[in-house]
Amino acid sequence: MPELPEVETIRRGLKEFILEKKITKIEVFCDKSFHGQPKLAENQTIKSIRRFGKALVLDLDNNHSLMIHLRMTGQLIYDGDRPISSAGPAPKRYAAGHPSENFLAELPNKQTRVVLKFSNGTLYFNDQRKFGFIKVLPATEVEKDSFIQKLAKEPWAMTSDELYDKLQRHKNSLIKATILDQSIICGLGNIYADESLFAAKIHPKRRSGTITREEAEKLLQAAREVMTKSIESGGSTMATYVKADGTKGDYLEKFAQVFHKEGQPCPRCNTEIIKIRVAGRGTHLCPHCQTAPANTVTSTPRNSDKKAKND
Repeated sequence: MPELPEVETIRRGLKEFILEKKITKIEVFCDKSFHGQPKLAENQTIKSIRRFGKALVLDLDNNHSLMIHLRMTGQLIYDGDRPISSAGPAPKRYAAGHPSENFLAELPNKQTRVVLKFSNGTLYFNDQRKFGFIKVLPATEVEKDSFIQKLAKEPWAMTSDELYDKLQRHKNSLIKATILDQSIICGLGNIYADESLFAAKIHPKRRSGTITREEAEKLLQAAREVMTKSIESGGSTMATYVKADGTKGDYLEKFAQVFHKEGQPCPRCNTEIIKIRVAGRGTHLCPHCQTAPANTVTSTPRNSDKKAKND
């Protein structure tokens, strides 16, 4: 599933290709993947592209909007002319979302669920598992939508006191599971949860109720910093996201401290970074910097957990 910085990268990239373009036709190949009446968005111009957590919203000039959520395997692939703001030639294709051969394949194909056609370009919504969706709705209803209503504040909009209070209301939950919950804090996924907890020196198996106000403040600041760096670098690479200029995000290479760094020395203390399972997710940490709660098993035997190796 894409995390907030990746979705923000997609938002910024798509602006270069589809902003101020008119949707001439919408083709729906899977009813489950499109909610509402396509005709409400046809012959309408895209005036802005917003983001709510991990959801994209394309605002149209008839006071309707298209909400897009990629979920686990969704992809947005644009084929068309050069970007509006670019004087030179552009890549023939801009692709983002779940990695697959679709990024380079001829489209539409069997995984194409919805197609948005423009007079000089096409946006394909592909989704292997059909968990993602595009929804057309009145612009005034976007923030009232049940999906949006469940979202908590993003790290930049939340105060440390607000985060602390939320953690105390979920005091028996593991801290990593808690901050992955989008109704508690919006935007953190597996990569940035690991990075934030490492920066704040908090073990991911701590109970949320044991986090002090000072630690909550450090955790929130860490989340802001790691996600800001990722957005500025175009998101994590993971062979998944491609920026509008055809290059990939480089957060993992340049800035990640623990994620996918198991077996390497901690950048703070040189202790070997390990990978364990927390809340069903592969989790990276430094066992020295992030002190484990009592009776916690922190090591994962190498090559013994194939699922963890692939998270």
